[in-house]
Amino acid sequence: MSKRRFEELVGDALDLLPSELTDAMSNVVILVNDRDPDNPNLLGLYTGVSLTRRTNEYSGYLPDTIQIFREPLMAMCSTEEQLRREVAVTVLHEVGHHFGIDDQWLHDNGWG
Repeated sequence: MSKRRFEELVGDALDLLPSELTDAMSNVVILVNDRDPDNPNLLGLYTGVSLTRRTNEYSGYLPDTIQIFREPLMAMCSTEEQLRREVAVTVLHEVGHHFGIDDQWLHDNGWG
């Protein structure tokens, strides 16, 4: 699958979010990369200060990043439909971290 098509899947996953959530997202950029050089099997990564940890002293920060890693996601899926589902789970998982939701809750509720 081309990188462009994969990016479309990421966009489709973001479209699944209710507008109340996308409107509340703040100072975050979503990137598609081939893989994480430190952990090549990692599917996604949120880096930054979650919304729940920001105080009135939060200013001047670079944007948080949500990285979605294309190659490991593609390697784990044999069909485009499987890939679409895994991309959606990964995107929503990382967006959850932006809102301060921890891994345990996300896993317990079916989001990776």
